[in-house]
Amino acid sequence: MAKSEKTLRVCDNGHEYEKSSDCPTCPICEQERKPESGFLSTLSAPARRALESNGITSLEQLSNYSEKEILTFHGMGPASLPKLRAALEVEGLSFQK
Repeated sequence: MAKSEKTLRVCDNGHEYEKSSDCPTCPICEQERKPESGFLSTLSAPARRALESNGITSLEQLSNYSEKEILTFHGMGPASLPKLRAALEVEGLSFQK
């Protein structure tokens, strides 16, 4: 497999980083905005952004969706579902059926 060439980029906040994809997300900014606690802190950046961009920032909001609906969000994959299920269960909540 050929190695992708990385290009040096600078985000709007002045962070310099290298990326080989077309993704415009600055990894330094993403790390800085990652929550220190709560269920969103357990997720990968793409999964966290998928929920946030759909207005889901609490477990109560998450419980209004089915697993199937959550998986349709761009950036959300099946590896995040066990973490989400566990977080909901701790609060006595669950996904919609």
